[in-house]
Amino acid sequence: MVVSPTDITGTIGGGALEYRAIETARRLMAKDRPLLEETIPLGPDLGQCCGGAVSLRYSTAAHAPDAPQPTRFAPGLVPDRSLGDLWVWGAGHVGRAVIRQAAPLRAFNLCWIDSDMTRFPADIPDTVTPLAARDMPRLVTHAPRTAHHLIFTYSHDIDLALCSALLTHGFASCGLIGSQTKKTRFFKRLRAAGLTPERIDCPIGTPAQGKHPDAIAHSTLTVLLKTLQQRDDSAPDKKAVHP
Repeated sequence: MVVSPTDITGTIGGGALEYRAIETARRLMAKDRPLLEETIPLGPDLGQCCGGAVSLRYSTAAHAPDAPQPTRFAPGLVPDRSLGDLWVWGAGHVGRAVIRQAAPLRAFNLCWIDSDMTRFPADIPDTVTPLAARDMPRLVTHAPRTAHHLIFTYSHDIDLALCSALLTHGFASCGLIGSQTKKTRFFKRLRAAGLTPERIDCPIGTPAQGKHPDAIAHSTLTVLLKTLQQRDDSAPDKKAVHP
């Protein structure tokens, strides 16, 4: 991943680890100290439920990673009308990939949320409404109960709080990025709070299509569009009426 003072290209997997790595890289740049190696325990240091440890090496970059290739959706999958509100939680690489692919479709009214405006890229499409909220879960009460939600924040604690707030508030659909371990631990805690986590889709998309942010975004949007298309086709006013 390449980090500049104002932007990021590529990814080391997203989440709290990447958020911390970006902050560290920019701190090193500010101090003109480009070299560093560190090993980070994901559980104790970052509160990630997946466990393990990751070693990172920081150095000056010779070139940026290749730009992602444009994605295309199957013919007939993209509707010619709005499907309502889609709230995207998190401006990391997966969130950016979802916005990058969803905005040109004009299939949703897109609301994009993160904890600070510095987390967003400079070139946000005009059709997207960016919102900065230090306490993102508190913003849930302003979401329409008919909205769709996709959760990709940099913190498992924020992800869990968003799931809890959304289950309490109500939604049309909700997808959460995560491993099977994350799902198991989240759902256990949400059930203990008297909530029904089975309404949340996790993992999202089609994991077999890959873990690159653009692959996750494409498969997630494809599943969402197909689901909404099937619901629309089965609606009472779309069923044939026989005399």
